[in-house]
Amino acid sequence: MPRMLDVSDDVRAEIGDEEADRLIAGENAPGSYDCTSCRTPGDTEQERTSTVLFVGEETAVLAFAHASCIPSQVVTVSEEQLQGAVRSITGEAGAGPGAGPSTGPSAGPSFGAAQDPASALPVPDDLGLEPRQAVIGVTSGLVLVGGELYPALVVEPTGPIARPGTEGPGDEFLPLLIEQGFMPVHDVEKVPPPLAGWSVLLAMGQLHAILMPGTGGGGQPTAWWQAHQPMIVTEGWRTAVNRSSKVLVFAAPVGAIGQQPREDLLRDALDKAAARGELVAAVMPLAGT
Repeated sequence: MPRMLDVSDDVRAEIGDEEADRLIAGENAPGSYDCTSCRTPGDTEQERTSTVLFVGEETAVLAFAHASCIPSQVVTVSEEQLQGAVRSITGEAGAGPGAGPSTGPSAGPSFGAAQDPASALPVPDDLGLEPRQAVIGVTSGLVLVGGELYPALVVEPTGPIARPGTEGPGDEFLPLLIEQGFMPVHDVEKVPPPLAGWSVLLAMGQLHAILMPGTGGGGQPTAWWQAHQPMIVTEGWRTAVNRSSKVLVFAAPVGAIGQQPREDLLRDALDKAAARGELVAAVMPLAGT
């Protein structure tokens, strides 16, 4: 039976027309599936379904998602990340250290803030960050803005960020992000503008990466930040992001936010950073811009 599958041009180019046609015809596609984004059941015979191809250095995995969650696309991830995703699908491995609300002092379960302070990725050269210093921690939580709860990520490096080729103790993290399109935040009560080409990858119900545009602003997106292990987010955070398909991404220099055990304290730290002029932000969709 034909399936209600969306196969993007990028996915079709990777898997080939013959395989894509077989999927749509129902030969190789499942009837039911767990959405790779929200982890709730889906049915390719009853609802529009996106084909999502995760591509590593040596491995590629085809997954399925509600079209209302994320569009069909190719997502480039590290081989280690992809193998971890495969293990999580087959139940061979858990979330791993540093990936969930119960693993550290910054992840108070009563409020659901989750943090992966050790996760890092050498930032691509075109972002202008010094690779040896680009170690970035990410905290997830719900942030109240204008009376509405929004799913948010707070990005904070573990040390000062310098421009390549410069010397001295200066920190260029915020200026470099502003050059990429992040906007200074003076009032957290206002929703920041969207940032074209950037997105947040939530796959199999877990946070995997923050993606930035490919080289020259085209091509497949690349990971700006990528979790060492898929990062667990709370049910409330996942519900909020699946409802809006948008994430508020805040960024601050080292020491501006710190590890906050509760979401109310996280919000207070954001307000104080904004008042000091140490906060930038953008709205990003789920991966697929």
